[in-house]
Amino acid sequence: MVHYVKWEPFRDLMAMQDRMTRLFDETLSRIFKEEAPRGVWSPPVDIVEQEKEVILKADLPEMNQSEIEIKVEENTLIIRGERRFIKENPEENYIQVERPYGHFHRTFALPKAIDQEGIKASYKDGVLRIVFPRKKDVHPKQISVETS
Repeated sequence: MVHYVKWEPFRDLMAMQDRMTRLFDETLSRIFKEEAPRGVWSPPVDIVEQEKEVILKADLPEMNQSEIEIKVEENTLIIRGERRFIKENPEENYIQVERPYGHFHRTFALPKAIDQEGIKASYKDGVLRIVFPRKKDVHPKQISVETS
């Protein structure tokens, strides 16, 4: 009896890409005599500019609000936290883990036109949403030239 194995070229390409990435990372760490920090990731963000506000959305799936820290220091927004890897069932045997876990730290320069006192944040369905209202009276100052 002959058994046929279905050839999946994309699986082979992904495996080759993974091996090349590991080789590249190992080579760089030997060159620079340091290892890339493990457990650090950078959540993806979208920033939308609207007439009266700027909105930042960050993907932070499966996190509690208490694990997310948001603060503003000297016109810089700082978002940091940690996404922990927790086995829901101790008997689970993971075959592959691709989703990022560990500490994260993101910083964003805030435009001067933002009303920092009115910044509001919410967290729903794994998305952190921060709304930055614009200052109401931000107009360029006209300077007249005097003749001498």
